[in-house]
Amino acid sequence: MDVLTKMLLALFLFSLAGCPEEVTQAPPADAGGDTASADGTADAVATPADYTQPGPWTVGHRTMTLTDADRGRTLTVEVWYPAAESGVAGSIRDFVSGETLATLDGLLATAPEGCVNLTTTATRDAAPASAEASGSWPLLLMSHCHNCTRFSTFSLAERLASHGFAVAAPDHEDNTLWDAQDGTAIELGAAFVPVRGGDMLFVLDTLLEGGSDVPAELAGRFDASRVGALGHSFGSVTTGYTAQSDDRIKAAVGLAAPMENPVTEGVLMADVNVPVLFVLMQEDNSISEFGNILLRDNFANANPPAWKIEVADAGHWSMSDICGLVPDFDPCCGDDVRQTDGSPFSYIPLETGVAITQNAVTAFFALHLLGDEDARGVLESPWPEWVTVEVRD
Repeated sequence: MDVLTKMLLALFLFSLAGCPEEVTQAPPADAGGDTASADGTADAVATPADYTQPGPWTVGHRTMTLTDADRGRTLTVEVWYPAAESGVAGSIRDFVSGETLATLDGLLATAPEGCVNLTTTATRDAAPASAEASGSWPLLLMSHCHNCTRFSTFSLAERLASHGFAVAAPDHEDNTLWDAQDGTAIELGAAFVPVRGGDMLFVLDTLLEGGSDVPAELAGRFDASRVGALGHSFGSVTTGYTAQSDDRIKAAVGLAAPMENPVTEGVLMADVNVPVLFVLMQEDNSISEFGNILLRDNFANANPPAWKIEVADAGHWSMSDICGLVPDFDPCCGDDVRQTDGSPFSYIPLETGVAITQNAVTAFFALHLLGDEDARGVLESPWPEWVTVEVRD
């Protein structure tokens, strides 16, 4: 039975909850992409933060390999963090090397022009901002989509780190783009949900404990009292599982997929007892309109406070930096037909979808992990007419 059929059958398993008040809201005036700050040592709290723009910190990133001997899993993990020096733009190619780089180059050569985000703003192995300047960092665990990679949404991680967060993203071994390319990837299903959730919690434990695999400059910099989780697609399910499994998670974001669903079972919204934000792409041809109905049900059944942002003319990959990298990642760029009525339309520009996600997610975590009530204004101020927000307090 294919995923679409399962989603269709799922409609009989979910009852539609009452509709909360809908607010037409509007993002910041500038929905453009990030540019690195010039001064990595700026005082992050000297002036009110503008979560619609890159923050005061330049961003560094590092790759580490963590081995979970108890589960027999080896995870490549990327960590983004506030840096102490001016940024140097990099490339998506900087995340990989060797045979994996050759594979990525082959995919880039055949990807539609203008879809994949090729440029990063974070500096590899940059010295972290000092504890005196930036304090301890709230830690966000980020989970990638099915058969994707830890850097699938690197620009979102960069935006978050520029506002003082650390973001840690593992490659979920056996469920990555590289596994899919060599034909060894697991099938999408419920059995792998606790495995991915276990990856997230192992990364959390390791970073907080500061084991030998954690670079000395990063050890001890993460704030165990301010931890959140976010994920795209299958990563949304992983995020829900992580949040319901460990009370160290204080806030959770699901992007373009329901956390609770009958295809990748393992999450109950009733057991997710933290603030949640869902971002829904209305022309999401990957999870289909049935998946979006389930996502709306997740929001309606979530323990408040909960937010749902719906973006018109946006597809499953409209927030992703690897849109179009392989054919499965195509619904996001250029022209298509609507999943609702089959009429032709054009997707919103990728930089717009990415920026809307950056603005909302950064403000959400600033509200719940930084305690910045001003961030609520980004979530509840006017958005363009093609973006709608619902809030359940």
